[in-house]
Order: sequence, then structure tokens, then C-alpha cells
Amino acid sequence: MKFTAAIVCLFTIGVAMASAGQSSRQGAPPRLVIESMTGEDSFMFYCATCHGAGGKGDGPVGPSLKTRPPDLTLLTKRAGGTFPRADVIAFVTGVSNKLPTHGPSDMPVWGPIFSALDPSDARVRIRIENIVNFIESIQVK
Repeated sequence: MKFTAAIVCLFTIGVAMASAGQSSRQGAPPRLVIESMTGEDSFMFYCATCHGAGGKGDGPVGPSLKTRPPDLTLLTKRAGGTFPRADVIAFVTGVSNKLPTHGPSDMPVWGPIFSALDPSDARVRIRIENIVNFIESIQVK
């Protein structure tokens, strides 16, 4: 289930990139790993198709999913005023069972996907940390 959701998500990203003319060379398939390690770039590339560019759960793929993506800008508010960093990292990497809609639902578990796409464990950790930092930066004040 998790793998299927990840493939669907990556396919959606690839189609979006191809339609925007972002493949590396004419006729070549689009890349599945972007060079940029910034949180915003990674979020826009990997997460925004479902969560929306602003993280409000309003991405173009969201309506077609079994479970609508949550509004990520409200995580701090829902956690009583403190950004739940450890929970978000665990959720994204797939080591959390606190949120039962993750994994077996439509959202891919990005930790193993990034590890499969990038042989550098250090870059995978940095990418995830930067995505989490970006999510923290979009929290409603």
C-alpha cells in the first residue's frame, strides 16, 4: 500500500514536471530527486501536489485521495502552541504510528523513498530536516 501510494505520487510529480518542460534533456524522463536541498523547494516538489503550495491541504491531487491531506499550517496550533517537530519527523519518515492515516492511506512515507532515490544518508536526513523546518515556518501565528 505505502509503495503504491509513493509510486502514484512520484508519477504525479513526474507528469507535472514533464508538462512544465522540466526534464533534464529532450525526451528524457523527469528527475525524481531535485538538486536543491532547501525545505521550500523540496516541499514544493514532493509535498505540494497533495498538501498545496501553502501547506493548507489544498493541492491538486488532494481531492482524489481517500483521506484529504491535512492543513499543515495548523500543526503548532493543534499541539497547544509548540511545533511538534519530533512527531512531524517521525510522521514523514514513517516511524510513527501515532497518526494511523499515514502510510496505509494515500500519503507516501518519504524517509524510505528518499533513501531509495538518494544513496547519501546525510542528504536524506538534511532534506527531511529542511522540509520539517519549512513546515514549521508556515505555521499560523
